[in-house]
Amino acid sequence: MKFEDFKIMATASSAPDHVVTNDELAMMMDTSDEWITQRTGIKRRRIATEETTSSMCTDVATQLIAQSDLTAKDIDLIAVATMSPDYLTPSVSAMVQGNIGADHAIAFDIDAACSGFVYGLHLVKQMLIANQQKNAILIGGETLSKLLDWSDRSTAVLFGDGAGGVLIRNTAVDKGSFISEDLRTLGNLGQYLTAGQTGNPSPFATDQQPFSPFFKMNGRRVYSFAVKNVPESINDALKQANLTADEVDCFVLHQANRRIVERIADELAVSMAKFPINIDEYGNTAAASEPILLDQLVKQKIIKRGDVIALSGFGGGLTVGTMIMKY
Repeated sequence: MKFEDFKIMATASSAPDHVVTNDELAMMMDTSDEWITQRTGIKRRRIATEETTSSMCTDVATQLIAQSDLTAKDIDLIAVATMSPDYLTPSVSAMVQGNIGADHAIAFDIDAACSGFVYGLHLVKQMLIANQQKNAILIGGETLSKLLDWSDRSTAVLFGDGAGGVLIRNTAVDKGSFISEDLRTLGNLGQYLTAGQTGNPSPFATDQQPFSPFFKMNGRRVYSFAVKNVPESINDALKQANLTADEVDCFVLHQANRRIVERIADELAVSMAKFPINIDEYGNTAAASEPILLDQLVKQKIIKRGDVIALSGFGGGLTVGTMIMKY
């Protein structure tokens, strides 16, 4: 029996050329390569010099179309997960749509921070099936360097810039790619990770809140949130799928901190061999981290057609999103 479901047809990624090492940061603030590496697993990160969120996302979209038998005019939907857009309006997705000439595509952005890409998979899947659209591009893209206080070692050492994405097609298949998902939001904990406070400078405001773009984070609280809620989310998604953690071929997790990933693997009683890491080279790229890692794993043939993968993002909101799927 054939039925409609979605399938990832291609993956792509893009990152700035400029690499900033831990040693370079140690010249700017009170830190060291040893301090950063031990606490985070990060050695280097890509930092935009002239790139923007929209330019990197446009590069990803162009690559995705080039890998397919489609033209830009065949794309029905473009969604971009980002917490660091070029503007509040136009959206990054609208800029990508215009840049690549995808005249027939609708476009919108998703702001769910580090869970944005998985939340986006859920939304795109539902829209493709409900609206009988055929081709969608979903991208996670971030220029987090513009949200950093470069004198604050508690946040400045963590983040990097980049974009990654997938081309998704809604098509008749024998067995769908989507298996199960678990999405959750803990808004009562949102104050532990904030960035981009817009403020209110209006002369009519009774409380003129300041503009404050920089990241502010309670690292201990966010760590505790992640090591508790992410394994729960993955286990709930596995239960829905009637799968065990051992039956998952690869766990593609948000690259927030190597120690967090290790704790999650330990909680799931799964070898770290199934939890690939690229945070050492890219840092935390928020919504871009899972699609960048996914693209690398596909290109390296570590993830192959038919593999069962668990994608999980977690962070600002505070939010968690897990999707179990067959690649």
